Amino acid sequence: MTHTPAPLAPGLRQTLPRRLVWEAIVRLGPHCTAEDIAADLETRHVSLPRSSVYRALEALEASGAVKAVHFGGGAARYEPAGEAHQHAVCQVCQGILHLENALIRDLEEHLERDHRFTPVRTDVTVVGICAHCAGAGQDAPCPSAAHNLEHVHYGDAAGPR
Repeated sequence: MTHTPAPLAPGLRQTLPRRLVWEAIVRLGPHCTAEDIAADLETRHVSLPRSSVYRALEALEASGAVKAVHFGGGAARYEPAGEAHQHAVCQVCQGILHLENALIRDLEEHLERDHRFTPVRTDVTVVGICAHCAGAGQDAPCPSAAHNLEHVHYGDAAGPR
């Protein structure tokens, strides 16, 4: 099996486990857990011990290639590092929505302007209930695992936009 080098952090030794874990994160998308990664590798018939998955994640996080996100008491979720963003999490289905950076900038500007407080780092997690779970009732069961929520904006009375 041939593996192409993954675009990992400069200076990070590119071992096979690190490349396999990185490729799984890219394939699975943001917010995957170590267990998701291990399961993905198993479905691809790649034998990689769980301990190697965790060590690879630690190395990728330490190098800055991957960011670990913690949403309360659940497992850490991993995503490729990039532009900082904040999250809203459904407390029912654990669905995750990225918040617009403009909202965070507005909050930081408010703190500076009205409170003379200069933010250095902003970490925001909004916990609530997504539209799917709020309207699911008995008919539509929620997804069994965390997922990325569709980014829908609801206008005044016009509905989604």
